[in-house]
Amino acid sequence: MAFTLQIGQKSPDFNLPGTDGAMHSLSDFDDADVLVVFFTCNHCPYVIGSDEVTRATAEKFIPQGVAFVGINSNSPNTYEEDSYHHMVERMDKYKFPWLYLHDATQDVARGYGALRTPHFYVFDKDRKLVYTGRGVDNPRDTGKMTVNDLDNALTELLAGQPITTPVTNPIGCNVKWEGKDAHWMPADACDLL
Repeated sequence: MAFTLQIGQKSPDFNLPGTDGAMHSLSDFDDADVLVVFFTCNHCPYVIGSDEVTRATAEKFIPQGVAFVGINSNSPNTYEEDSYHHMVERMDKYKFPWLYLHDATQDVARGYGALRTPHFYVFDKDRKLVYTGRGVDNPRDTGKMTVNDLDNALTELLAGQPITTPVTNPIGCNVKWEGKDAHWMPADACDLL
């Protein structure tokens, strides 16, 4: 069995605290036509470099019935900046248009098979995976990006078209797993392509 969710698989449930002080689960987004779940964090230069492009993509598609949920699964014992407290501070400062949830046990990251930050998953109305991978092709320096794969996938999905490129390799820092070296990845975690 693959480490990361495969195209066509259903979105795993979650019940996680958000920076808004509330608990959020998958069913909270039942009204959304499309759900984007992405694994992110506070410190990664690939996240920081692409957050404003992700913001623009979210602001473009939220009015079209797309919900965006960012999840931080990184161990704060690896990077203290990834603690829940710092998540709240980051959202207060940047006011991103997505919910920002904390996966302290890392069970949700394991359920989705998150590889890197950022790593995006796009689910259709039936919550089947239609796209997984990177947001853009140069998240660390979006001034050099040539393609926004997340925008392309959402555009095609909402138009009722098949996703031209349903799988890309996420580009970013690996998830920081509790009790492991900062660069450790599970043995069955591998590139998607």
